[in-house]
Amino acid sequence: MIANTTLVAHPEISILGEAQNIQTSLEKIYDHAGTVVYDFEVTSEEQRIPKPITLQWKVPAVNVKGVWKPTTDFNKRIQADWELDNMESRISIDSPVISLFGNSDENILTFACSNAINKLEMNARLREEDNCFYCHITFFMEQHYPLKNFKTQIRIDNQNQHFSDSLRAVSSWWETFEQLKPAYVPDIAKKPLYSTWYQFHQNLEIPLLLEECRLAKDLGYEAIIIDDGWQTFDSNRGYDYTGDWKPDRIPEMAEFVKNVHETGMKVALWYSVPFCGEKSKAFKRFKGKFLTEDHRWAPVFDPRYPDVRQYLIDIYTNAAKDWNLDGFKLDFIDDFRFYKDTPTKLGADADYASINGAVDRLLTDVKDALTKINPEIFIEFRQKYTGPAMRKYGNMFRAFDCPGDATMNRLRIADIRMLAGNTAVHSDMVTWHADEPLEIAALQVINTLFGVPQLSVMLSETPKKYVNMIGFYTKYWNENSDVLMNGDFIPSKPLANYPTKRVSKNGKIIIGVYDTWVIELNDEHYHIDILNGQIADQVVIRNTKDLGGYRCKIYDCQGSLIKEDIVLFSKGVFEISVPPCGIVRAKKL
Repeated sequence: MIANTTLVAHPEISILGEAQNIQTSLEKIYDHAGTVVYDFEVTSEEQRIPKPITLQWKVPAVNVKGVWKPTTDFNKRIQADWELDNMESRISIDSPVISLFGNSDENILTFACSNAINKLEMNARLREEDNCFYCHITFFMEQHYPLKNFKTQIRIDNQNQHFSDSLRAVSSWWETFEQLKPAYVPDIAKKPLYSTWYQFHQNLEIPLLLEECRLAKDLGYEAIIIDDGWQTFDSNRGYDYTGDWKPDRIPEMAEFVKNVHETGMKVALWYSVPFCGEKSKAFKRFKGKFLTEDHRWAPVFDPRYPDVRQYLIDIYTNAAKDWNLDGFKLDFIDDFRFYKDTPTKLGADADYASINGAVDRLLTDVKDALTKINPEIFIEFRQKYTGPAMRKYGNMFRAFDCPGDATMNRLRIADIRMLAGNTAVHSDMVTWHADEPLEIAALQVINTLFGVPQLSVMLSETPKKYVNMIGFYTKYWNENSDVLMNGDFIPSKPLANYPTKRVSKNGKIIIGVYDTWVIELNDEHYHIDILNGQIADQVVIRNTKDLGGYRCKIYDCQGSLIKEDIVLFSKGVFEISVPPCGIVRAKKL
C-alpha cells in the first residue's frame, strides 16, 4: 500500500440547510485506527416536515484514482462537481456508501451512513477550484410527512488498506444495527441454480421444463426458478395480468412442483411484487390504493395500507403452503417509491406515512411468514435492491440483468459481494447465441465463478461439447464452493472492471484472470488454481519470492486434462500455457 498521510484524518463537517425551529447535532462517538463514527440527530419541539439538510466535508484529491459506488457499473471515474446527479440510496436502491480508491487499489476514504431505509443522496465529486473532493450526505430530499426526531450514524474510514476491506468493514458495521440484522442464509441459497427466463421467457412448457430440470440436476444445479409466464397465457412481456397470481399456464402447480422435486431440484416462483395489472381483479379491488397508475409497466401497489400488505403476504404464504415451494424470486422491489402523482394525503385506514417504512414492514412480514412455513426458504432479490436493508428479508442477491455480457456479470458480482457479507451473491443467468464458438460461450460461465452460477440455456438443445463445458465448470464450482463463497475475496482494479479476482482460504487460493494481466503471487499456498477467463492461451505470473515446486494440471474448458507437469514457481516472471478458458490446478510438492 502507498502511505496515506496527506488526508485530513478528521475532516471538518459542515451542516447545511438548517431551518428555524429545527435543531441539529453532530457528535463523535468513535475514533480509532483511522475510522471515525458520528451520531447525527435532528430534532424539533413539534411535528414538522423538515427541509433537506446536508452534511458536507472536503478532502484533498491526492492519489485518488476513482470513486466506487454500489451500482455504477463501468462508471467508476472521478466526477467534477458540476456534472451528473447525486447517488440516491433508500431501502430498495443502492447502499449508503461511497469509496475513494487509490492507484494501488488502496482505500483513500470510505464513508457510509446507517440510514439504509429512508431516502438520502450522497456523492464525492472533485471541485476544480481547489482540487479537493467535496463529500456530502443529504437527508429529507423527498420528505412528505412530519417528524420530531431523526437520528443516524455516519462512518468515515481513511485506513490504509485495500478498498474492498473498507467496504467489508462497512457491511459488518451495518450488521450491528438492530434494524439491519441480516436474514438466515440456507444452504440451498449457495447452490448453482437454473432459471427459465432467457431461454423460455413467458412460453413455458411443462414437459420440457421437467426435462430441463433432469438435465440441469445431472450437471450439478440444485434449484430452478420458474420466471415470468407461469401466471398468464399472455406472452407480450408485459405486466397487465400481474396482481392475481393464478397459475394459468401451469394450472396443476402443486403436481408440477412435486414432479420437479422428484428430479431432485428445488423450486422457486417469480413474482413482480409491486405491480397490479389493469386486467387483474386486484386492480379493481385496490382502486385508490396505488402509489401510481402512470407506470410504464403497471399500476404500483401502495404498501402504506395494511390490507395491501396483507393481500401480498397471503399471495406468497398460500403459494408456499399450497404448492410446497422452496423459494421466491421477488422482483421490482425498487418500484415501491414516491412518484409525481403519489398521494400524500392518505385514507384513514393507512397506517404508514413513509413508503420506505411501509416497504420495510411488508418485506419483514413476508420473510417472517414464509420462514415460519419453511425455515429453509430462499428469497432472491436483484440489483439495485441489494443494500443492507434488503439483507433483512432476502438471502440471495443477483447481478442485474446483463444477458450475453460476461464482463458486466463479473463486475456486478464483485460490486455486490463486497457489501453482502454472508448473503449469497449470484450471477445473472448465463446465456449465449446458438452459433457462439465454444470458448466464447465459456467466457460467459467462467466470469461467474466468484458468485453462485445461474444458468439459462436450453440444455436439451445444447450441443454435447457445450454441455461438457457447463458441467466441468459447475463441478469445479461445487467442489470449491467453500473457498469461492467463504474465502477472503479481493477484486482488483475497479476502473479496469476487475481484470483479476482472487479468493483464498485454508492454504488454497483461486485466481481468475480476465484480461492480459500479470498475476502477482506474494505468499506460498498449498493449492493454487488459476482460471484463464480470456481467449489468450497462456497466463503470466510474477512471484515476488521463490515459492518452490508445484505439480500442475492443465485443463481445457471441457475439463479434458491437457498436460501435467512439475513447475517451479521461482521468483520473477514466467508463463504457463493453458487453453482459452481453461484452468491451471497447481499443488505444492
